[in-house]
Amino acid sequence: MIDLSESTRRVAAVVRGVTDDQLGSPTPCGAMPVGLLLAHLHGLSIAFRDAARKIDGPTTRTPPDPGRLELSEQWRELIPARLGELAAAWNETGAWTGTTAAGGVSLSAEEAGLVALDEVVLHGWDLAVATGQDYDVEPDALLAVEAFCASIPDEPDARNGLFGPRVAVGEDASRFDHVLGLAGRDPRWRPPEGGRR
Repeated sequence: MIDLSESTRRVAAVVRGVTDDQLGSPTPCGAMPVGLLLAHLHGLSIAFRDAARKIDGPTTRTPPDPGRLELSEQWRELIPARLGELAAAWNETGAWTGTTAAGGVSLSAEEAGLVALDEVVLHGWDLAVATGQDYDVEPDALLAVEAFCASIPDEPDARNGLFGPRVAVGEDASRFDHVLGLAGRDPRWRPPEGGRR
């Protein structure tokens, strides 16, 4: 069992730091600009919150569809609230035991919890680097995400829909940069305009 509270708190702070004029800005997630990534984070927070509670319904059984993502006008308040609910749900008794579903996929509750943490931590970086914000990962969360990312083989069939191909980073890179590489992200990625605000 892993406490997602600190990770969700840090990502919520990044969400609140996004400005309206950045919603169309590119992110490390290919064709998904900041606004759509925020919408994705909102949706996954609900899906994995309900997965922790073993709710079997549309929020857990519907596969993600990037073409249907829409960002709520109240995103700056709603996403942090849903992130908080996500963390609270995974701290409830029984959340990490048994089986559940998320994104239309049945899986063990333990695996679902790790996927939830992985999504929150990595998308926190995606948003932060895309919008010029500082971002640090809580140490225990980093260890868990590192183990999860390392467990996914660097083969297209295993990574399809989850990660791109692994990205090589230098031996002197930080631990988090190595994790980003394992997750198919280039730690050196910056938006075209570059710089930090």
